[in-house]
Amino acid sequence: MNNHSQEQFKKFLIETYESLPKQERDFIHHIMERKHITRNKNKEFDDQLTFGQRVADKVAAFGGSWTFIIIFASILISWVVLNSVILAKINDTFDPYPYILLNLFLSMLAAIQAPVIMMSQNRQAVKDRLDAAHDYEVNLKAELEIANLHQKMDELREKQWAELVEMQQEQIRLLTKLLEEKDE
Repeated sequence: MNNHSQEQFKKFLIETYESLPKQERDFIHHIMERKHITRNKNKEFDDQLTFGQRVADKVAAFGGSWTFIIIFASILISWVVLNSVILAKINDTFDPYPYILLNLFLSMLAAIQAPVIMMSQNRQAVKDRLDAAHDYEVNLKAELEIANLHQKMDELREKQWAELVEMQQEQIRLLTKLLEEKDE
């Protein structure tokens, strides 16, 4: 390849490298420098969360737990028993049978809890995408390293075959020489 072609090729590679996204340039840099690419993406992601995001995650975690279901069921049963049995006997119920006040509280709880859970789920989806991208980088680097190891093994095997052929030729030469000496 002449110098002009080499310069054009080099310019093309540099321009192509410069046009890559930062994440891909960093990946290439890690490979060239033989640095580790693995890191704890979950910790990095969690360190960036704001106070409100952390609260939303805690609310979503609690809202989807058995503890919440048991406490919530206990409150509902207590509300119904209190208004239908205990206070009904003394004719002093504050929320009689269709339980309109209870329905209002449940609706308000759902109105507050649903967007908080959705925010948490959206953040989890972003976190999953980051994990998938990181997994791709790690897998790609592993694939490249394995290909590099295969190439080194092939080179070693070719070198050993060349040495074996050379040793065999030397042995044949020595055997031929011995036969010639014997015939004399």
